[in-house]
Amino acid sequence: MAGGAHEELARLGQLGDLGLELLRRVGRQVARTQGFPPPDGHNSWTDEAVDELLFEMISKKEEQFLLNCFLKTVDDTSLEKMFFTSIRYFLIDQAKGTERGKLRRRFASRLDEDDRFRKVPGASPRWTLVSHPPDAVWQGDLDELVQAAWGVHGVWITAWNHSGPTPKQTVHALMTVLIAILDAAGGAVREEDLAKVLEARFELLTPPQFTPLYADEGILINSIADSAKDADPVAAETVAGEIWQAMSQQERRLLPHLDDAPTEVANLLGLGRHQASAIMDALREKLRLALTSDGSDPGDVVAALLRRGEEPP
Repeated sequence: MAGGAHEELARLGQLGDLGLELLRRVGRQVARTQGFPPPDGHNSWTDEAVDELLFEMISKKEEQFLLNCFLKTVDDTSLEKMFFTSIRYFLIDQAKGTERGKLRRRFASRLDEDDRFRKVPGASPRWTLVSHPPDAVWQGDLDELVQAAWGVHGVWITAWNHSGPTPKQTVHALMTVLIAILDAAGGAVREEDLAKVLEARFELLTPPQFTPLYADEGILINSIADSAKDADPVAAETVAGEIWQAMSQQERRLLPHLDDAPTEVANLLGLGRHQASAIMDALREKLRLALTSDGSDPGDVVAALLRRGEEPP
């Protein structure tokens, strides 16, 4: 659009009146339609609450935000899409950061009471096993710790209470995996990194699902429908329903992409390649066990699952 927000951005090198107005309009749309809670001190997403959110986002990521706007947009339409994506992911980061802090406090209190672990104080607290050298510090790739966590079989968190005492089964699962993580690390690991690995292993902080402003999944959905239209869903519906209920939101989103390359799935889920590959392998194994434990035709069950994936939440 001639004389629009994108042209203004290119001319000024920063957001001008038109760009800020477009940003505020998109910000109000994202905040009021995506189910995130408003900032502290606000009971709803008023214009003031949205402005506060946008100010915080730009203050934290102004240089990268403007760089993305320059490199990835060519007109007002693409700029609007960039604004939408940036605000959405900023809200996801905030929500996950808040929940991850709760997770950190939950497992840190347990580690503090367990003589198998030793805390390394500092601005960013770290934890290690007492069997490790006191000065050993882990500095590797987080995906390696995620792989070590997924290497622990037989422990799952089926229920995650957000208040009250942590269930014994949950404590056992957390501690078992934490030992495996720290053993693989060979040294002290930051609390924040431990929380990220636990989050990936147990899928505790799965971000909410969104309806994109610019949907481009139509071809994929149609191809799924075409492949499943000849299947009889009646016999397999009960089995598919049980499997579906046991799947996390992340697994449901991943289901149509199990044949894709891990790199593509990593981009879809916003994860590292090794982490995405591990989650894909785990889901394949879960489906294999579920599909072979019942007399229903696996093809019919898979078709029923894919049809469920088409249904809006």
